[in-house]
Amino acid sequence: MSTTTPPPSEVSLRRGDVVRLWPEGLDGLIGVLRDMGYDVKGPTVRDGAIVPGRLDGAHDLPVGWRDEQSPGRYAVHWANDELAFSWAVGPGSWKAEFFPAAQVQWHAERHGDTYRFNESVESLRPLAIVGARPCELAALDVLDRVLRDGALPDPRYVARRDGAFVVVVECARPASTCFCSSMGAGPGIEGGFDLALTELSDADGHRYLVRIGSERGALAIARVDHEQGLDVDRAARVIQLDASVVGMTRQLETDGLAELLVRNQENPRWLDVAERCLSCANCTLVCPTCFCSDVHDTTDVTGAVTRNRTWSSCFDLDHSFLHGGPVRASSSSRYRQWMTHKLSTWWDQFDTSGCVGCGRCITWCPVGIDITDEAKAIGRSDRALAVGRSR
Repeated sequence: MSTTTPPPSEVSLRRGDVVRLWPEGLDGLIGVLRDMGYDVKGPTVRDGAIVPGRLDGAHDLPVGWRDEQSPGRYAVHWANDELAFSWAVGPGSWKAEFFPAAQVQWHAERHGDTYRFNESVESLRPLAIVGARPCELAALDVLDRVLRDGALPDPRYVARRDGAFVVVVECARPASTCFCSSMGAGPGIEGGFDLALTELSDADGHRYLVRIGSERGALAIARVDHEQGLDVDRAARVIQLDASVVGMTRQLETDGLAELLVRNQENPRWLDVAERCLSCANCTLVCPTCFCSDVHDTTDVTGAVTRNRTWSSCFDLDHSFLHGGPVRASSSSRYRQWMTHKLSTWWDQFDTSGCVGCGRCITWCPVGIDITDEAKAIGRSDRALAVGRSR
């Protein structure tokens, strides 16, 4: 494809500008980010799933792959086309890059009668993510409120997050388990990124509409062959996003949901879901916003001590263990804790919902428990009880 791009020294791009990339330009962008010193990662196909991995070029992206998701079901298949982002989300979210599943906090070695403490400082190259979804950026915004902007910021999270370069790609093909439009977390996005891509493929060709969201995003895209964004591209983006919203078969009614769950702590639906729930913690492991963790100290024969932090889950019995036993001993109480915290009491703590509608908890639940169905069932029960009380 021809390009109208002048040499980088003559380019003047700014935040808010819109340009067009052809597919080879995406490969060029990955190369530019690598040249800028970033460790570039994005979606890759591995072990039968689309998961985060290192990108050496656009050839590492899931070009021609699709995912199929339903409650308790996930599969990828080869579609043999040119599209790199015609899928929804996989089991691995970008949370793990900023808040790892296991991380050493500090190490102490014994020297005579004293200990010498060494705080763990990871020397990592700054991260560039190419291909994050809008719901995943919404999830990182939720984590920011907890781990960066809270009363006790996590310095490792802050350093990794603030140094990251994010290229988000809007969704054209939501999974059957997605409901991000209900949560205001997709399929489109308007801010919080360095670059936002919309993959388009129609009579005008396979291309990317690129919106620049930061000055460093402008610097990066200026070094890649590009063209001026056209009105036809903008119109195609709107049509594609509208179709994505219409294509979502799941919705979650959020008006009054927090109050609904608070007043239904003893609803019999919790017992119903407990008969199906395995307390396996899959939902919390794949959730991009769950932040619970635990710390474990280990000591070797020399007396050296290492403190490790690992992800934890409210489905673990030990999670609520106090003197005498766990506070939430039943499956019903643990599921209630997870769902009520996610959709209700997060508002009290962080002024936001803990759910972004990515649907991972539905897909990766072995028995297919659907959080949207559970919320609707409690709503129906609540209304029925209200009618009974009014008679």
